[in-house]
Amino acid sequence: MPSLPLPSVFKSSVDWVALTAALALCVLGLLTMNSFLEGDPFFTRQIAWIVIGVLLFFVASSINWRFLRGSGVAVSIFAILLVPLLLLILFGHTTRGARGWFDLGPFALQPAEFIKLGLIIVLAKYFSRRHIEIGNFKHILVSGAYTALVFALVALQPDFGSAIIVALVWLGMVLVSGISRTHLFAVLALGLALLGGLWFFGFEEYQKQRIMTFVAPTDILGAGYNAYQSTVAVGSGQFFGKGIGYGTQSKLRFLPEYQSDFIFAAFAEEWGFVGITIVFSLYGILFVRILSVATRGATNFETLFALGVLSYFVAHFTLHVGINLGVLPVTGTTIPFMSYGGSHILAEFLALGMLSGMNRYARAAHRDALEQEFSGGYDR
Repeated sequence: MPSLPLPSVFKSSVDWVALTAALALCVLGLLTMNSFLEGDPFFTRQIAWIVIGVLLFFVASSINWRFLRGSGVAVSIFAILLVPLLLLILFGHTTRGARGWFDLGPFALQPAEFIKLGLIIVLAKYFSRRHIEIGNFKHILVSGAYTALVFALVALQPDFGSAIIVALVWLGMVLVSGISRTHLFAVLALGLALLGGLWFFGFEEYQKQRIMTFVAPTDILGAGYNAYQSTVAVGSGQFFGKGIGYGTQSKLRFLPEYQSDFIFAAFAEEWGFVGITIVFSLYGILFVRILSVATRGATNFETLFALGVLSYFVAHFTLHVGINLGVLPVTGTTIPFMSYGGSHILAEFLALGMLSGMNRYARAAHRDALEQEFSGGYDR
């Protein structure tokens, strides 16, 4: 396919609606970060990350992503992205008890955010060739092995929040691939068994305390402090909120990690129910646009990749909001585009850019493209 001139690429491939929704969420996050005491570095740093992320989005939108259909390419990308996770064991920077970042001076890099995208790529490739054989349980096991490897490396940091996201991405892609009810129940039983094993052999003591506090919320000054302050912040926002910069729970630092893990609660306190409605609407627009790309996928790979990205965003959104509302145990997860952090912002804009790039050739798909996908023509 001949390359398009730059203006034509932007016109034909960029999903301006999805990009606008993402940028609007970024702005709301920035307004929340900037409503605290002067001298906080989060606002200015986040602007820099967003600018880089948008540039990455446009670059990704202009790329022809058909080369990802090759099994060798997908597995190679996955393997390359696994290397930093392994290196974290030796060279990772420990922050709040988790060895999940590389300290690069003025900024830190979190490899777990990018391996999620790599997992989506390799699973989309695996299921695109085998979706008609998904009734064979071995494909659940093989795809689960890819996921288990990532899950284990992330959980060992320990970063249980990201590990849960990894598991939910796999579950979402397995479900859309057409798993049978019998196998679904088997997967759920396996998941429960895994959680039981983690409780006895994997969880740190503070993680157990958070779960027990969620079940019986009595220790609001100890393990349940974060969840309690978060629910107070959300509830005190009422209908119209306290106003930008007037969130007492967050501005007076009762609410921990206001810029990242609990930014939804900080936002809700200042914007109230009206602001929450706006945020939910923006995420709804973003999810619908991603689903639209999935329905127009040129081949099964593009469709499954889009659905994997959708699972990734929905999992982050659901966990973050659930934790901030006190209906899920605290694990420490970001919400897409709003939370502070460079690694997740870059990964999210990259994912959107890849979808825009795939959307450029979605309507140009021909029968021979589908035949090549199943015959292995793209593996060469």
